[in-house]
Amino acid sequence: MSYIITQTCTGCGGCRRICPTSAISGEKKQPHAVNPELCIECGSCGRICPAGAVQDPFGIVQKRVKKKAWLAPVFDKKACMACVICLDACPTGCLALGQPEGKDPNGYPLLAKMGSCLGCGLCGAECPADAIALEPRPVSA
Repeated sequence: MSYIITQTCTGCGGCRRICPTSAISGEKKQPHAVNPELCIECGSCGRICPAGAVQDPFGIVQKRVKKKAWLAPVFDKKACMACVICLDACPTGCLALGQPEGKDPNGYPLLAKMGSCLGCGLCGAECPADAIALEPRPVSA
């Protein structure tokens, strides 16, 4: 199942611009549509929509959230296995592998591009060690 855009869509294009997989199409000032084969259910379309025209796969209307209030991943280095599955799962490529520190030979994931993070949680959903939590963004973000 994928997100859907209802007829209350005003055609502003915000959802189309933010979608990391180009799953949304539509003309300016016309209702847009989601291609369910491309939708990865990140929810960014719903968080950006000023018209409340996006429903999640369960039919729940998504509410607009200011980007500074979106969640961001926080990594628990003690639980992390440095497997980099989270980097592969990130649809925007905003995560990176940090440099090893001290005696620990592993580099651990970090949020390298806060502005590109959608707060979708796909990194945490794919983490086999449950080492990623979504938390409010730092005030400076």
